[in-house]
Amino acid sequence: MSPSETELMLKGYGLTTAEFFYHMPDYVHVLNSYVWQDYDIAPDHPKLFQFVEFWQSEIEGPLHSVRFTHRKLIGPGEWQNQVGEFTLH
Repeated sequence: MSPSETELMLKGYGLTTAEFFYHMPDYVHVLNSYVWQDYDIAPDHPKLFQFVEFWQSEIEGPLHSVRFTHRKLIGPGEWQNQVGEFTLH
């Protein structure tokens, strides 16, 4: 069973979004883009680099460039368990 998104964020993972620009296989002067997202660990980004290696070995369209950003949505120090009850009439 894979961990939930919250568990990944508490372990230090953040949301990585990458935009891949690549040449079309049949039209080498045409650039196309592909957007990829996954939870990854900065600054090494092992999942992103694994995907880049997969692209280079399996996809026919050669990469032109990759632009990415990484955002930690929650950190271990930011998480607090809140318990409460509100009664509405």
